Amino acid sequence: MQNLPWIMVEDYKYPAGWMGAEQQEARSRAYCELAERGQILFFRELPFHLPVADQQFLREQQWTELRLHKNVSYRPSEDILRGVSGDAETVARLHTIMRNCSAQIIEFVGKFLSPYSGKWNLDFASFRPLEEENRDLPVHKRNDLLHVDAFPSRPTRGGRILRVFTNLNTTRPRVWTTTESFDALARQYAKAAGLQQIAEDDSFLGRTVQSLGAKLGIGTMSRTPYDMFMLRFHDYLKENSAFQADCPKIRMEFPPLATWVVFTDGVAHAALSGQYAVEQTFLIPPNALVAPEAAPFRILEGIAGRPLVS
Repeated sequence: MQNLPWIMVEDYKYPAGWMGAEQQEARSRAYCELAERGQILFFRELPFHLPVADQQFLREQQWTELRLHKNVSYRPSEDILRGVSGDAETVARLHTIMRNCSAQIIEFVGKFLSPYSGKWNLDFASFRPLEEENRDLPVHKRNDLLHVDAFPSRPTRGGRILRVFTNLNTTRPRVWTTTESFDALARQYAKAAGLQQIAEDDSFLGRTVQSLGAKLGIGTMSRTPYDMFMLRFHDYLKENSAFQADCPKIRMEFPPLATWVVFTDGVAHAALSGQYAVEQTFLIPPNALVAPEAAPFRILEGIAGRPLVS
């Protein structure tokens, strides 16, 4: 655990046309595979366009007066801004900034990680204006405890959670910790977290039928055993005080205006401190993955000895 689990990406700054189309595609696939296998792709400078005036506007708002909820969230597929209310002109400007920021990140990822382009499901973008250190939150909502991501309202059915973060703080880093690989964590803790019980649940057939109905447009999309377990694993790791205290840790400081790209379902992480970050989430379906054998659902299926995704 001596080396930082990130890779500095610098060749994205090279001028267009510096390599052929086949080389460009091979480069994109290589970065996809690195990310899927648990590497964090790190950019020292912004790899997409976000005007300085917009950055400044985000930092300078009086967020308590705007009645901020946990974060400002933006849904690009619906063009909906949520999580903030108050002065109409300010909220409208925030909406425009988040729309443009999300579009810029989507364009960047579509080029940088081109094997995913057009195959992903666009998830939320967010702006996080509050200081992470010493936030008074319930255990399951704390960002400063090591965890893997799973969304209670948005099952991925084996798809992966790709997130692009940017530190908009001009003077302070955003500090994370991470730990061992997902494979190592799963082999140590998955059974204690209830993997086998969920995998062997007789109601799996019923969920499969519900899934088929969802595909046919009947009813709502159901959770697979994989989705159920990942939610449980998220909570189990946060609840496990011995794991939080004793697991090997790597501290990472993302400097001002740095960007990092990471599959947060497979990289256990905690945000210890930092204020002012923007983020865009993509859900990458299994059939778009470059290294599907490294996906958490495949690792968990190997441990459980049975399918977890219908």
